[in-house]
Amino acid sequence: MRTHYFIIFLTLLSSTLTAQITGVVTSQNGEQLPFVNVYIENSNRGTTTNGDGAYELLLEREDQGKEMVVVFQFLGFETITRMVEIGSPQVVLDIVMTEATTSLDEVIVEAGVNPADRIIRATIANRKKNLDVIGEYTAKFYSRGLWQVQDAPDKILGQEVGDLGGGLDSTRTGIIYLSETISDIKYQRPDNFSEVIVASKVSGDDNGFSFNTASDANFSFYENTLNLNAQIVSPIASNAFAYYKYTLEGTFYENNQLINKVTVTPRRVNDRVFTGTIYIVEDSWQLYGVDLHTDGAAIQVPFIESLNFKQNFKYEDELKQWVKISQVIDFSFGFLGLKGDGRFTAAYSDYNFNPKFGKGSFSAEILSFSQNANKKDSTFWDQKRPVPLTLLEQEDYVKKDSIQVIRKSNKYLDSIDARGNRFKITSPIFGYDYTDTYNRWRVGVSSPLQAIQYNTVQGWNGSLQASYSNWSDDDYTKTFYAFAKANYGFSEDQLRYTLGVTRRFNRTNRAVVSLTGGVDLQQFNNAEPIRPIFNTAYSLLREKNFAKYYEKEFAQIGYGQELVNGLRVNAILAYEKRNPVFNTTDQTFFPSDDREFTSNNPLAPSSNGSAAITTHRIGKFFTSATINFGQKYYSYPSGKFNVQSERYPAITLVYEKGFGASVADYNFDQLRIVAQQEFNVGNKGRLSYDLRAGTFLGTGDEISFVDRQHFNGNETVLFEPGAINRFNVLPYYERSTNTGYFEAHAEHNFKGWILGKIPGINKLNFNLVAGAHLLSTQDQRLYREFNVGLSNVGWGKFRLLRVDYVYGQGALGGNKGAFLIGLSL
Repeated sequence: MRTHYFIIFLTLLSSTLTAQITGVVTSQNGEQLPFVNVYIENSNRGTTTNGDGAYELLLEREDQGKEMVVVFQFLGFETITRMVEIGSPQVVLDIVMTEATTSLDEVIVEAGVNPADRIIRATIANRKKNLDVIGEYTAKFYSRGLWQVQDAPDKILGQEVGDLGGGLDSTRTGIIYLSETISDIKYQRPDNFSEVIVASKVSGDDNGFSFNTASDANFSFYENTLNLNAQIVSPIASNAFAYYKYTLEGTFYENNQLINKVTVTPRRVNDRVFTGTIYIVEDSWQLYGVDLHTDGAAIQVPFIESLNFKQNFKYEDELKQWVKISQVIDFSFGFLGLKGDGRFTAAYSDYNFNPKFGKGSFSAEILSFSQNANKKDSTFWDQKRPVPLTLLEQEDYVKKDSIQVIRKSNKYLDSIDARGNRFKITSPIFGYDYTDTYNRWRVGVSSPLQAIQYNTVQGWNGSLQASYSNWSDDDYTKTFYAFAKANYGFSEDQLRYTLGVTRRFNRTNRAVVSLTGGVDLQQFNNAEPIRPIFNTAYSLLREKNFAKYYEKEFAQIGYGQELVNGLRVNAILAYEKRNPVFNTTDQTFFPSDDREFTSNNPLAPSSNGSAAITTHRIGKFFTSATINFGQKYYSYPSGKFNVQSERYPAITLVYEKGFGASVADYNFDQLRIVAQQEFNVGNKGRLSYDLRAGTFLGTGDEISFVDRQHFNGNETVLFEPGAINRFNVLPYYERSTNTGYFEAHAEHNFKGWILGKIPGINKLNFNLVAGAHLLSTQDQRLYREFNVGLSNVGWGKFRLLRVDYVYGQGALGGNKGAFLIGLSL
């Protein structure tokens, strides 16, 4: 009973003005029971036991001399009540709980009907009513987050793991993250939420702010689905019978109400569902408790091995409702040799279900911190923390708080830097960085080996970049970055260089100014429809040089910031001189009489001596405004973190102007509008769309090919799954235009909704993906493209592949179909 003596010792050391009831809760076989609900009957005051089974129930000074009933409630065990007389500031009350015995004597049996199905149907029928009863409230909220690893490797992918902030001991085991928050919260269905964190604590960082938030812990099984990366169907969802089978294990009484214990099991392997037990109150059909788990395959996060939800509810007599008072989410993870587990604990108290919210009760600000929230001392936490720390957590705070001063010192940081700053024999090949962490600056030189590429304009070419950066604090609130880059093409025998500086002023409106200039080789489509590494591979292995370039001598200045919440503007003013470039080599590893390189002119691919542009100068002005309707945000002391609403599309308006051109016909004006949105369609998957339309004003046929509107085509067997605004079997520059245009892209990932229901196929845990793409320009016929494929393809924890079949209609070369491979990162 080491924990028991520790709690008594801790209690005797407390010199607070409040009374305390402390103790340890165990099972009949002596096992310490974590997260038992402990509360004063008919009150809002309560706590839960910690991972060691210990609890501290804080009382008021006026409770001295009173008698009160303490309730101990835990899923799977009989509820215990104890009358306690508060005769002294410290009362020790240990409890031994007995496993609940369930009976089927009270079960209503109908011929041919599973009794569990009757209970679930009634619960589903009352789901919305019960959801509405607790549809708005204010409350006190406490959270604790814990991550720990076991036997961590020394290196991952060749990179030193270190001791992870002092969390690992000599066995490479320990806590790597521990934090707590105490908050005041307000909630109103469906998505109004406000949280003010009054206290925040991070182990090993006395200036840290926890990222545990009440909105992220706001899971309700009364909703049809829970968003856990994928939409996981609740066991009492309106369509739950399509996903679950139910078994009534038995019944018992609590608060003179009959509680049904129901086991839920999935109908199919790898469905987006839970497994476990739910407890349902007869007649009111409310949740008494849940103990449900799922895994990484279901939520499609491969490194998560298990995810367990345990929620406990308490009966509110005035409301006639069982309300959630605690939630524990346990998880385990493993990837690339790093294994561990963690727990997020949440406790709710002081509910007010009649808050009388008005028009100004909620704003776009979801979360904020009160002044000095991270400066609360140990006395404050001892008085306010509703769930006592475990011995391991206590030791972690003591250890990390004692070493943080050392680890922030100049001497320690210099010693760490000295190790990282060592110049190795491989540094000239793989790059080198020198860091002064204490003074917050870094210089570096990139790896010349990693930048070696090949194209038919330069031949083999390589880049070398030197950079300098500094930052204002540990949160990188203000940053400065400068670079100088040189690129040399061996066949072309030409050196090009670019210079640039970028300054970010804060992380609230994220005001950024940049200045760049030099000489660069760029693709005509500045979105780089083919990556240089892919162009290198296709040029050398398949004799296909898809990338088409021009040379740009330029100087430009840019500025961007968020003007108000949800509205960000950017502007760029530039001077450019564009020069044509030509192929200088036809080197390839596997030459063939059936293939030959095309020219660098997308307009005349068979004419090696022609150019898509003539040398010219032009001024460029670009401005854009992006509006995120319904955007909400977290206000951290270090900055503002935006949360884009899925209910509305993000709209971007763009104006681009070319002026003062050395060729008069090259001046132009272009207007463009973009609408983008991504949202869940219940548990039926996730839909994304991207709509773009634009037009040129007052331009003739002679606008520079550089300034035409180019569309993202593809002529390889590879594609980027995350970018839906692409045409994956359309030649790169076939539809480039200086007239009006419209493009539409839509894609739906069914997230297992279809394939998960097919026996045998569902074991593969693949996702069906389908999409459609359309492109209309004034001067060419309509182009259409359709795709269907499989995502989440791979093995074990490595499920990064996607395979699609794409069919395009309306290209100049005729209709085309192809199988493509994508890599999701």
